[in-house]
Amino acid sequence: MHFRLSTAFFALALAAAPAVTLAQAASPSGVDVQPVPGGLSLRALAMMERVSDPRLSPDGRQVLYSVRTTDWEGNRGVNALWLVDVAGGVPRRLAISDGGASSGRWSADGSTIYFLSSRGGSNQVWRADADGMSAVQLTRLPVDVGAFRVSPSGDALILSLPVFVDCETLQCTRDRIEAEARTPETVAGYDRLPLRQFDRWNDGRRQHLFLQPLNGSGLADGPPNDLMAGVDADVPSQPQGTEDAFVVSPDGRAIVYSTQTQGAGEAFTNNADLFRVAVEGGPAINLTDDNAAPDFAPAFSPDGRRLAWLAGRRENVGGDQARLMIAEADGSNARVLVDDWDRGPGSLTWSSDGRNLLATASDEGQNRLFRIDARTGEVSPLTGRGAASGVESRAGVLVYAHDSFAAPAQILTGTGDAARALTAHNAEALGALALPDAQAFTFAGWNGEPVHGWVFQPVGHRDGQTHPAVYLIHGGPKSPWTESWSYRWNPHTYTSAGYAVVMVNFHGSPGYGQAFTDAINDHWGDRPLEDLQKGWEAALAANPWIDGDRACALGASYGGYMVNMIAGKWNGPWDCLVNHAGVFDVPQLMNAMDIGNFIWEFGGPSWERMELYRRFSPGDFVSDWEKPMLVLHGSRDFRVPLEQGLATFSALQREGIPSRFVHVPDENHWILKPRNWVDWQREILDWTARWTAEP
Repeated sequence: MHFRLSTAFFALALAAAPAVTLAQAASPSGVDVQPVPGGLSLRALAMMERVSDPRLSPDGRQVLYSVRTTDWEGNRGVNALWLVDVAGGVPRRLAISDGGASSGRWSADGSTIYFLSSRGGSNQVWRADADGMSAVQLTRLPVDVGAFRVSPSGDALILSLPVFVDCETLQCTRDRIEAEARTPETVAGYDRLPLRQFDRWNDGRRQHLFLQPLNGSGLADGPPNDLMAGVDADVPSQPQGTEDAFVVSPDGRAIVYSTQTQGAGEAFTNNADLFRVAVEGGPAINLTDDNAAPDFAPAFSPDGRRLAWLAGRRENVGGDQARLMIAEADGSNARVLVDDWDRGPGSLTWSSDGRNLLATASDEGQNRLFRIDARTGEVSPLTGRGAASGVESRAGVLVYAHDSFAAPAQILTGTGDAARALTAHNAEALGALALPDAQAFTFAGWNGEPVHGWVFQPVGHRDGQTHPAVYLIHGGPKSPWTESWSYRWNPHTYTSAGYAVVMVNFHGSPGYGQAFTDAINDHWGDRPLEDLQKGWEAALAANPWIDGDRACALGASYGGYMVNMIAGKWNGPWDCLVNHAGVFDVPQLMNAMDIGNFIWEFGGPSWERMELYRRFSPGDFVSDWEKPMLVLHGSRDFRVPLEQGLATFSALQREGIPSRFVHVPDENHWILKPRNWVDWQREILDWTARWTAEP
């Protein structure tokens, strides 16, 4: 039997209920947790407009960008395109968005907007005039368009389409999919990895680049030509690659793309190369065959004479900081532009004058925008606190998306003191909030090295008050906390519920130098744990308003792994623990997850290094577990499969430890549907409230 209760009653029921009743209670869909005055409610966060993907018009006068809103009743996000003048003015939603629109792109002359929409039943390319008032469908292909670029001349599209490599036509792929859907048989056989990719089973299709000619009216003219015919590879990579994996030369004659071509060995390496292919087809030329690490983010200079990209230094090393490479347009005379920058850029584009490259990189808890001189390699930061993304430069104008702990993303132009916001989405919602500032602190962590973190006071804190606390532990493990606005693990979800929040970028976190990131290799369970222990002590010592006797540790993915390690190695300070998508048995995880090369976090496969695996496998320390734990997991999570959460809960139950398992059957490693997210967070807040309540 399942119950649906009000939030207030549910909290009381949890406090008094025996374990069997707790195990039966279900989440009340759509019920919000009311924040303290000035705080951010769960539903308000879920309903915020999400700004991204700014694209400058060729003359630099307008910015086309995406806004995702929430359809609460439909339990989904809805994408729309907006336009704003760089000189200022009120942004406007384009009428073409009424059927759903994303990936808005300008034609070379600025007269046309191209975009993706599924309003016709499948995801296809559409176009509109620059005013965005009416839409025309350009492609009507038997398969969905995953990503696209527009040729500089405007007479063709470059499409990324999912196809079976042995199919000579797109209709062949469509027919095979439909035939498989009709058959009553469900048995499927596999001869190689990967079997699964993040949240879906591999069906054998590959993302190939196609050239789609356009006629004089700008409509698709005949079937597209597969530029990767017969190639056993994906562009972009699956399942989360983007169009940054391929670029068209300014003269429109060539395409450079990044992909893996190792066949059956692909799952065991992260080595990707850049390939150059003529738009009329023909063999692709490998430009980076001599580098065994990943080569990615290709970018042609505005004049088409040079090609830049990012190149990893080491194969299969997570958090490896890429070098910035530059070469002639055909890939010849390649050289490292900057080799002594102890940061790892993750995106790359050119300034419109071709004199500089623009890159974003994690840097001491920020995700900054940097300018790199294309001649000397001199690196200069252009932004300070916060996170920059979606960088684009045209006609001497620079735009990017920028967010922080204090507010979600807006579109900005300019940098430093000259930076100016072009948008003000969520202004009304943000105006009603009184969120606390992040207080950065540094302490001596593992090996005496400085480690960085943040402390947040609860919303409405007054001098003399003390508050319960949550310790948020990031995942990855090489995915640092940055001063950015999160729709998954936002610290203000907890400050608004009356908690102090502590966050630490332990060893392994990028943004503090390669040696700092590498320190976690072969040390998943000790060095980061030492940092977390010392960081907690430092936070309590410097902030007497934190009640360390009423505290819970929370984490997801690697953070969930660390919560399980804390349960056996450092459970003294905690009243409760929260583990989302965490790891129970490390050897089993490494052999079952969707990433085949992740074993190199432990220096090799489990059967070759079992002592190390077992030393840092949380399930081996269950005999020392004693603190109440909430376990949450999605059935479609193939990154950390559901069995890891089930094993954690089973161990807790066998040991008689108060525990609750929250199952989200329609979610993957992340909780993405709005209603699911609110229910999921409410479960966490109810759990922490129960165990941190004043005596």
